Amino acid sequence: MTSPNSGNSFAIIIPARFASSRYPGKPLVRLAGATGEERSLIRRSWDCAMGVPGAAGVWVATDDDRIAAEVESFGGQVVMTSPDCANGTERCAEAIATLGPVADVVVNLQGDAPLSPAGVVPALVERLSADPEAIMATPAVRASRTVYEHLVQDQAEGRVGGTTAVIDGRGRALYFSKRVLPYLPAEAAAREFPPVHLHLGLYAYRRAALERYVAAPPCELELLEGLEQLRFLDLGLPVSVVTLDPLSWDAIELNNPGDKPVIERILKARGIA
Repeated sequence: MTSPNSGNSFAIIIPARFASSRYPGKPLVRLAGATGEERSLIRRSWDCAMGVPGAAGVWVATDDDRIAAEVESFGGQVVMTSPDCANGTERCAEAIATLGPVADVVVNLQGDAPLSPAGVVPALVERLSADPEAIMATPAVRASRTVYEHLVQDQAEGRVGGTTAVIDGRGRALYFSKRVLPYLPAEAAAREFPPVHLHLGLYAYRRAALERYVAAPPCELELLEGLEQLRFLDLGLPVSVVTLDPLSWDAIELNNPGDKPVIERILKARGIA
């Protein structure tokens, strides 16, 4: 089945690993929803993916038997990958090589972003159709004041929080950083929606993009920032950014233990069981 507004079929891969340096075992962390029911982070990421219309299939790509067992317990599909994958993009590349030609476009839905808006995935696929030079598309949303303050607080206290995106006038990525970019003077920082774009953890790749990515070694900026998408920019490959209107909720990722109660509050506020 294809996206209703695009000529490209797409499949969703959710990369998940147990041995996170910042938050070991993160995919199995339990998050309470509106009814008080606790579901694992990977289950909530799966639920998010299953809410996307038009996907040809959804798989969790992991190298860990504990994560695989959790996914299979709720009826999800798993594709096992090597523990040598350095990041989610490499894991997606290996997964799709195993699965074969299941779709024209591969969507990487990060396993720590259960609050991602489902409607953005078809928008990414459509952007690739509209921007044939772009090898990958990814979304960013204008940060609300509370999201901006959350990012600044994480930075001030030495925690690695969300990622910001700097975008040019053509809608192409100039840079991604775990610092809050750009620098804002006090007046701009005080706005209801400061001029900072929060990168959301989704990527839509052409199959050729994954092949070029894994054929290249990690670049210095990628290693310093810990951001896999910087390898595309280092290779001079155009990355198209779909900018979203401000969301009615804060799309916080689970990056640190302190993010858990924040995400649970949003799940409850949105009525997500």
